[in-house]
Amino acid sequence: MMNCRTLAVLLTAANVIAAPEIAAAQPAPSQETARGADDVKRADASYRKGLRLYTDGKYAEAEAELQSAWELNPTYDVAYNLGLTKYQLKKHKEAAQHLSFALRHWPLMKAAAEKRPEAEQRLAVSRALVGAVNVVVGVAGAEVLVDGTAVGKTPLEGAVFVDPGEHRVEARLEGYAPASQMVKVAKGGTAEVMLALALAKSEPQAAAPGAKAADGASTLGAGFGAPAAGLAPGAPVEPVQPPPQRSWVPVLALGAASVVGLGVGIGTTVASNAASDDAHKQSAAIIQGRGQCVKPESSWAGPCEQVRNDASRADTLGNVARVAFIASGAFAIAAATYVLWPKPKRSESAVALPVVHSDGAGIAVMGAW
Repeated sequence: MMNCRTLAVLLTAANVIAAPEIAAAQPAPSQETARGADDVKRADASYRKGLRLYTDGKYAEAEAELQSAWELNPTYDVAYNLGLTKYQLKKHKEAAQHLSFALRHWPLMKAAAEKRPEAEQRLAVSRALVGAVNVVVGVAGAEVLVDGTAVGKTPLEGAVFVDPGEHRVEARLEGYAPASQMVKVAKGGTAEVMLALALAKSEPQAAAPGAKAADGASTLGAGFGAPAAGLAPGAPVEPVQPPPQRSWVPVLALGAASVVGLGVGIGTTVASNAASDDAHKQSAAIIQGRGQCVKPESSWAGPCEQVRNDASRADTLGNVARVAFIASGAFAIAAATYVLWPKPKRSESAVALPVVHSDGAGIAVMGAW
C-alpha cells in the first residue's frame, strides 16, 4: 500500500530531484505504521517544507523542519536529509549520527541506491572530524548517557559520535547501581566502552523486637521436674554438618571463556579500527585529489570501491568485536555471580544435656537457630 509521504514525493519528484543535496522521500513503512496517523501527517508536512527550504539554501530553517519530522517519524530518508543539512551547517557530529542511521536502514531500491554514495562520502568527511564511542552494557534496557545527555537504551544500534576530547559515558537501570567510565577520543578515532551493571544492594531490615539473632545461641530448660517427653536424658543428636564447599571448576571455565571473548573482542576491534582508518585515509586522498565517489570518473572508480570495501569490513569487524565483548562480559558476570551467591545457611542443630538438681532431674536443650 502506498503511504501519504510516498504519494507526495511522486507528485513533487521534479522539484526534489532538482536539488542535488536532497534525496526523494522513501519512508520505511514498518516504522510509520507503529506511529499515529496524526504524527505521520505532521512529520510529512515538516519533511516536505524542509526539502523546499534546503533547496532555497535556507539551511537553518530547513534544519528546524527536518528535526521536527525526525522527532515525529524517524525514518531513513528524514535522517539522510537532516544529515545533509547538518553537514552544510558544519555540525559534523550530528551529521555523522544521522547519516550513519540512514545508511544502516537504507532500502534496496534503485532510486534510493543512486543517493547512497553521496551519503557515504558526506559521512566519511564528517567522521574524520569527530570521534566515536561504541558502548556495550551487560544488561539490556539500560539508559546510556554521554556527558549527562541520554543517547538511547541498550543494546545501542550503532556508535555514538562525539567531539574529540574526554567524555563521561554512563549506564543506568532501575534496580542496578549506575556505572560510568571516562574516555578520551581523538579526531577520527573510536573508543570502546564496556559497562557492567551490578544489582543494587537492598537496605537491611530491622530485626523484630525479641527476635533471635541468626547465629545466636539460646538455652532452653525443658521439664526440670521430669524428663522431657520424646527425648531421653543424654540422647545423642546429629552433629552440625559444615556447609558444602563450592567447586571452583565452573569459575575457572567461565573465567577462561571470558578471557577468550575479551581477546577476540580486542583483536577484532584493532582490525576494525585499522580498516576504518584505511577508509578515512583513502577518502581523504580522493577529496584532496579533487575526486568524488558519487559518480566517480574511471580514474577514481577503484579507490572509491576500496573505500566502500574498507568501510564494510570495519563495520563487520566492529559487530564481531561487540558480540565478543558482550559474551566476555556475560561470562565474567556469571563467574562473579557464582562466587558471590550466598552460601547455604548452616542447618539448625540442638544438643541435649542431662541436668540433675535437688528437686528432680531433666534435660537442658542448647541449640543454634
